[in-house]
Amino acid sequence: MTETSSHSALEAPPFGITERARHRLAAVAAREGVDLGAAWLRVAVVAGGCSGLTYDLGWDTALNPDDEVVDLEGFRVALDLKSRLYVEGTTLDFTDGLEGKGFHFDNPQATRTCACGESFSL
Repeated sequence: MTETSSHSALEAPPFGITERARHRLAAVAAREGVDLGAAWLRVAVVAGGCSGLTYDLGWDTALNPDDEVVDLEGFRVALDLKSRLYVEGTTLDFTDGLEGKGFHFDNPQATRTCACGESFSL
């Protein structure tokens, strides 16, 4: 599949990554031996969790026909069409404070989240 993006330079990307998350993703990629020139950061929304939907985050080396690829300051992010709708306006962050360590999604569309913060609903 040819790598394309359906948003224009004037249109905001559908998804954002904070500087802390970018640094942590780069460290994880280096530790895991991920070639960022050959892999995409896949962000997906799947059924699951106590609120109905959960995020799936990982490296992928193959694109699906309905994927949109967005370049976010050095990270190529692959989103399938359905997931793109769910994460529109979302920002991926990384925290390592007292309230929990790990990647967190700040999704303005979420109307409900579970207590552990791992799932959401719209």
